[in-house]
Amino acid sequence: MAHWTPFPHTSDYAWDAIRVQQQWARLHLGDAEPCPQDPAALQAWVLFHNGEFEQAVAAGLAAGGAGITAANKATAVYATYLEPREKTRLDLFMQMAERAQAQAAADPQHANAWYWNAYALGRYCQGISVAKALAQGLGQQIKESLEKAIALSPRHVEARIALGTFHAEVIDKVGALIGGMTYGAKKETGLQLFEEALALHPGSAIGLVDYANALVMLEGEPRMDEATALYERAAACEPLDAMEELHVAMARTELHEEG
Repeated sequence: MAHWTPFPHTSDYAWDAIRVQQQWARLHLGDAEPCPQDPAALQAWVLFHNGEFEQAVAAGLAAGGAGITAANKATAVYATYLEPREKTRLDLFMQMAERAQAQAAADPQHANAWYWNAYALGRYCQGISVAKALAQGLGQQIKESLEKAIALSPRHVEARIALGTFHAEVIDKVGALIGGMTYGAKKETGLQLFEEALALHPGSAIGLVDYANALVMLEGEPRMDEATALYERAAACEPLDAMEELHVAMARTELHEEG
């Protein structure tokens, strides 16, 4: 495995198994993942919340079961925010998609197996270009996986955010007519998904950022002030763990660049 870039603020977090269990509902408001009973899987999540992503992946894969989800989320966050090499990033997303697909095949009721498959394929699509990915037929697989995740886990915030982004990006790339007819992408559905996500988790920095981006993609200049306000809300969020710190840092960087 190529050397992983460390999360720069691991010393800011000191989660342990007891505190993670105590704060589980808040820590996992976004993904609605059940707290694992297996201590080895729980330890993988402890490493994840502290920003020790490479170690979390190793621990999660070694634990198996619920640990696979921890490994996939750690891979997702690392590849999205910290991996500087494009090829490595895309390889990580495809490895993650394969693991999630195997997990979904073994346990079709596992909402986050479907979610992480969709997330990995979605990020891979962004890396190779959304238009090219749609031509390869990946769009329908992403949409169906996200819809399945929401059906299995009705309070899944992150799946709603990802599905809202799917609707927005498809319309942005191919237009509302083709997007609707070919991929079932609808502006109203996309915006509603973001509103539902933020109703469930008003303090989701990534939800606020992605909603802002979707407003600009779907409605342009008339919604710019609203999008900026969403970025400002995201930048003002207080992160609880390493992942949330990366989300908030992204919002602050975008605001700074706009300013």
